[in-house]
Amino acid sequence: MRAAAESLSKAGVVSFPGAFSVYADVIGSDRGIKAGTYVFSTRASWGRILRTLRGGGSATAVLVPEGYTLAQIEALLVSKLSLPADSVASAARDSTLLRRLDIPTQTLEGYLFPDTYFFPPGTTAASAVVTMVRRFERVWRPEWDQRLDTLALSRHDLVTLASIVEREARLDEERPVIAAVYVNRLKKGMRLEADPTVQYALPQYQKRLLLRHLTIDSPYNTYRRKGLPPGPIGAPGVASLRASVYPAEVPYLYFVAYPDGHHEFRVRHDQHVIAARAARRAWDALKTKAPATKAPATKTRAPGGGDG
Repeated sequence: MRAAAESLSKAGVVSFPGAFSVYADVIGSDRGIKAGTYVFSTRASWGRILRTLRGGGSATAVLVPEGYTLAQIEALLVSKLSLPADSVASAARDSTLLRRLDIPTQTLEGYLFPDTYFFPPGTTAASAVVTMVRRFERVWRPEWDQRLDTLALSRHDLVTLASIVEREARLDEERPVIAAVYVNRLKKGMRLEADPTVQYALPQYQKRLLLRHLTIDSPYNTYRRKGLPPGPIGAPGVASLRASVYPAEVPYLYFVAYPDGHHEFRVRHDQHVIAARAARRAWDALKTKAPATKAPATKTRAPGGGDG
């Protein structure tokens, strides 16, 4: 009980852990509490807290990784919370939330913020989705709104851009540079030619894209359509959101990835072609050492295609 009281105190649920322990002893609830993960309101009464601890109603932890698509998040909620798939799908298309967030698409793709959540027993699909949307709203900083005019983007555009950055970046320090490449291409009216958007558009995920995949007729195929896709292609984390709000001030228009996760950035296409060939040699050398290893297309291709 002493350990539980201290834990509750650190979490801000109980203000006086010593008194709480004494209270539990007086009413005979200091024994029989069960270890677990719990969700409490900071306004919960001591009696309610003790009843919950004795009942063992542990919360379910749900980890939503950065970059997860809505389909992946829906499957996660169905699996972890034992929810009906149709109720989760319906909650992720709630018209009230779509209007509140000013989302022009038909789903909450990109707005169910990636994080670790602790859902209490009996959590409904609607409650889980609202919790994740509220987390997104808390993460979004008011000062970011002032940047949207400078970037000539809406918030929905920004979240869409951040979702592409999330799928491309492996090193945090490169996120603002990758974001800058796409912003620069948008300003010049160039196609983004981002492989992750094509992977999102395909009926089935392809780790390695082929030339035929790049011809798919979809508004998410940024090899064929100019501008940003209609909406996010996954859930961007705070690092990708911040990088997209504050892209680096660099002139780059192309980048290509190396096996160690870093990218090489170039201004001109001829420079990019040379860099892409060097990257391919590095990937080929890696495959020679480990035949089972394949270079994912999102790392070897780059905006503008070239010899990626």
